[in-house]
Amino acid sequence: MFELAGNLHQGTIDSVLLKDNPLGDPHVRPLWVYTPPGYAETTDRFPAIYVIQGYSGQVEMWGNRQAFRRPFIETADRVFAENRAPGCILVFVDAWTAYGGSQFVDSPGTGKYHSYLCDEIVPYVDAQFRTIAHRDSRAISGKSSGGFGAMITPMLRPDLFGALATHAGDALYEYCYLNEFAKSARALREYDHDILKWWDDFNSRVSMTKEHDMSLTLLLGCTAAFSADEDGTPRLPFDPRSGQLIPELWERWLAWDPIRMIDRYADELRSLRAVWIDAGTRDEWFLDLGAEAFKDGLTRIGLPADRVNFELFPAAHGGIDYRYPLAVEWLANRLSRDQHSA
Repeated sequence: MFELAGNLHQGTIDSVLLKDNPLGDPHVRPLWVYTPPGYAETTDRFPAIYVIQGYSGQVEMWGNRQAFRRPFIETADRVFAENRAPGCILVFVDAWTAYGGSQFVDSPGTGKYHSYLCDEIVPYVDAQFRTIAHRDSRAISGKSSGGFGAMITPMLRPDLFGALATHAGDALYEYCYLNEFAKSARALREYDHDILKWWDDFNSRVSMTKEHDMSLTLLLGCTAAFSADEDGTPRLPFDPRSGQLIPELWERWLAWDPIRMIDRYADELRSLRAVWIDAGTRDEWFLDLGAEAFKDGLTRIGLPADRVNFELFPAAHGGIDYRYPLAVEWLANRLSRDQHSA
């Protein structure tokens, strides 16, 4: 990794809430915390930005280097090293599951990942690092499924998070999921219309070697997050033979659509001090439309326009990691630095 101006602390957290999770996933999780330049030389406290990943993301991937691009840890470090924004602590959260992700919600199908984030990681970071432990000094940022998590977490826990950034976050489910359901129903013909038979096959071979592996993994993980039975059994929100929606299960998914959550959490959203929203105009899941809808919803409920940064840019869903440090810079310039709040 490129030499950082700040420091990256690579540790673990032993989660009580993830013990005995239904998928048998590890309860000791990696936790990376970046401290900005000057942190070690002062006794000052700093705002914190929590960074959560898209589906199939794992913390170690933040260090991956693509040709001609620097990893996000390095590009975020440049924001502070070049004084484009005052220093912030960045917290890189692991919410991986055997299915590839948790959607950052509490579910009998995957485990208590929202509580793990809010009730374990946040207090742990506040105890171990010199954060300003106040919602106005704490933001959450993510892309895709992480963007979804970034949208819903300040709604559910306004006591903890006062700002967010969502890059192509999952929203407007009628567009981002329904087309995927139809494709998945076709793909499941090979498995007697049973996604768990596909899952057995997936685990018996090299992963991602069949055409529909990624889309079926995403479907299974989201089903476990949004419409699992109390015993953890994932129940698809559509008939796997015909693709017809099962209304009572699809409604459970829709209840998690950030667009549909806006009115339920209008007061919480109006209290946000900064919201970054962006997406690519060619997004395969039409999350540019979800971004428009989220921005329009915030305007409708009365969040002042000067607290929102909205941008669509020419891109598909992938390859937009260069946007992440832009949001870090924008948030870092808007989070409260009142150290008496800690």
